Amino acid sequence: MKAAGTLPATSPSPAISRTDEAARFEGALAPAPLAGVRVLDLTQVVAGPFCTTMLADMGADVVKVERPDHGDDLRTVGRYPDRENHEDYFNANNRSKRSIALDLKLGGDRDIAHALTRKADVLVENFAPGTAARLGMDWQTLRAINPRLVYCSISGFGQTGPYRSRLALDPVIQAVAGNMSVTGEPDGRPLQVGAPLADVLAGIFGAYAIVALLRAVERDGVGRYTDISMQAAMVAALGPRMGETLQANRIPQRMGNENPLRVPADAYLSADDRYVSIICQNQRHWEPLCRALDRADMIHDLRFATPAARLSNRAILNAEIVRVMKRKTAAEWVSRLEAQRVPCAQVNDYREALEDAQVVHRGLVHTLEHPASGRIRVVGPPWIIEGVETPMFPPPRLGEHSHEVLADWLGRDAAADSD
Repeated sequence: MKAAGTLPATSPSPAISRTDEAARFEGALAPAPLAGVRVLDLTQVVAGPFCTTMLADMGADVVKVERPDHGDDLRTVGRYPDRENHEDYFNANNRSKRSIALDLKLGGDRDIAHALTRKADVLVENFAPGTAARLGMDWQTLRAINPRLVYCSISGFGQTGPYRSRLALDPVIQAVAGNMSVTGEPDGRPLQVGAPLADVLAGIFGAYAIVALLRAVERDGVGRYTDISMQAAMVAALGPRMGETLQANRIPQRMGNENPLRVPADAYLSADDRYVSIICQNQRHWEPLCRALDRADMIHDLRFATPAARLSNRAILNAEIVRVMKRKTAAEWVSRLEAQRVPCAQVNDYREALEDAQVVHRGLVHTLEHPASGRIRVVGPPWIIEGVETPMFPPPRLGEHSHEVLADWLGRDAAADSD
């Protein structure tokens, strides 16, 4: 067997930063929850790789199968002029994985993929529906090879239905799922969320389903298939806010940053031209909010005294708060509001969000030594599991671990045959 486009194998580089939270449990660390689980990753771009990164973060051995010519499409997106080897978008979604280069259109490389499937616990793909079957890597083919396999397909609209063959990227899903219709200013055009929300949600739901199905395989010894669509994931995530439509058949409209059921609830401009997000979630927050704003006179003002009154006088109340907020800086307002236990936050840009004191405390940003890009920073998993620390290593170079994976999964003879 010949593995296409292989590069010399190297050992994973260790993470050079660790969280204080994880360090608390050093000396009594248990194996990561998915330690020993083997994942064959046929995904690229965002939704699929995000799913398999979640599995890697839980300790799974994730082997990413990439085309020998240029690999994952994101390897060529987001490179900076002064850092030609820095695969920014790829690095964000592919840490802690190993890469093997295989051309699944070639019989020999497909044989290798089938051999790896026999050893895998999980396979994840996000080809366009029908592509996996053309490559001989579909569920029906692979379940015969490995009856205990958990197989996850992630696509824009799912493997069946009238939209099965439609092209889908994150903005398309945000549009069709209704998210854009409620995002933006009342008199403005529909807007998408400024991050690949549908991709990430599909990846999260995929990882959740996979972990559940692994438990089912332990119970009854039979592999399972799950079909995850980005559209379904997005609608499911919006479900908690769709009660108005589901129960009363009313269509919510765009309200900017305001809340249809609560006032005040908006991002207000401060004296230093920074926005502060404030929400008066319930009546318990009303008096503290008035005290923080030095407007105790509003507490018993009949126009604002109850949630219903505030809704009826939304424009008047918001105008008062807009005027008051211009008297102090964002930092001053956040300090005063927090002292009164009013839900609030300064609106951060990405740099401020990454450098936020709580993010730093939680150790969410990790620094890794990449063999080509040098020192890189990635956003790690949001969880902390007591007594467990999962090693994190850099995203792989294309085909970097081909020989290593063949030796680990198939034995030394298979690795030798690939030379």
